[in-house]
Amino acid sequence: MKLLIMRHGEAGWHAQDERRELTDAGRQQVARVAAQLAEGDCRPELIWCSPLVRARQTAAIVAERLNCPIEEKLFITPDDDPARCLDALLANTASPLLLVSHMPLVGVLTSLLTEGHRRSSAFITAQAVLLDMSAVGPGRADLKSQFLP
Repeated sequence: MKLLIMRHGEAGWHAQDERRELTDAGRQQVARVAAQLAEGDCRPELIWCSPLVRARQTAAIVAERLNCPIEEKLFITPDDDPARCLDALLANTASPLLLVSHMPLVGVLTSLLTEGHRRSSAFITAQAVLLDMSAVGPGRADLKSQFLP
């Protein structure tokens, strides 16, 4: 399975975290990464995104560029347990799959899949990584590429 994990673009500040929207700079970051994904040979079949506004906006920009469907997933918000995501990945048939979420989840999930531990990898806004797994599980993924804004 090929899995792309992406952090949302730069977001502004709002009284309620779930309502934070992408800034103009954040939209440009996401568009640059989407262009890199479009040029590569690992275009996602499906996008899973967090229900928070900034992740949905990020997913929409990528989906428009790649002509790819989006599904909101309630279990990939910032502080969700990556084990819930692993369970869903085991049942997933789309490959490549793009997951658009937040720190710390994207960092913890990446570390869990590549290293087998939950120490978080660093992600800048709009960064994406490509993982390749023969089977979904802790320590089973190889980091193949990074996409930076």
